[in-house]
Amino acid sequence: MTAHTSPASSARRGRRPGTSTTRQAVLDAARARFAADGFTATTIRRVATDAGVDASLVMQFFRSKNELFAAVMSVPPEALTRFSAAFEGTDDRLGERVVRAFIEIWEGDARSSEPLMAMLRGAIANDQANEQLRDFLQERLLVDAIASRSVDNATLRAGIVSSMLVGLMVGRGVVGVPTLTGADRETLVSLVGPAVQSVLVPPPAGDEGNAG
Repeated sequence: MTAHTSPASSARRGRRPGTSTTRQAVLDAARARFAADGFTATTIRRVATDAGVDASLVMQFFRSKNELFAAVMSVPPEALTRFSAAFEGTDDRLGERVVRAFIEIWEGDARSSEPLMAMLRGAIANDQANEQLRDFLQERLLVDAIASRSVDNATLRAGIVSSMLVGLMVGRGVVGVPTLTGADRETLVSLVGPAVQSVLVPPPAGDEGNAG
């Protein structure tokens, strides 16, 4: 009598054709899972289930959850380019351009948004994610916005803007504060943009506090 093997169990035990294709499927599943659940709640077994492979196969590609997470946190170059483009042009309405670009790359296509959201959720419990997120934000701001301008306390200004932008995304994408999740992007841009503008583009010396 021939042993019966269900299609599901065959797919479960079998290896997908092509190592690179299988590895990418695991990465895609892990990226979505880390973005949705965070580092602590994500398990190798859950990722394997999402990818339709055995957990042992995931471990062959990535020796630990930390290594898998590190591979997931690769922000696509186009996301960096899009963020950098916000700083091109004059200082007029720079804050609004930065906030708009930031929200768009965090809430746009999954390839850009999921690594960033994985960083954000993982930063709470994973030092590597914390460092990666900090470097991504602060270096982008320092290189693209502040280093090209003559301002005092450049590093501090980059840190302040980073905190403002991350706080916005924590409230909107992680905590789910109703007033933030219910607001459309342009409303947020119009409200947060001027605050970011005031940090990135300080008024000329002697103009602070002038009431006219």
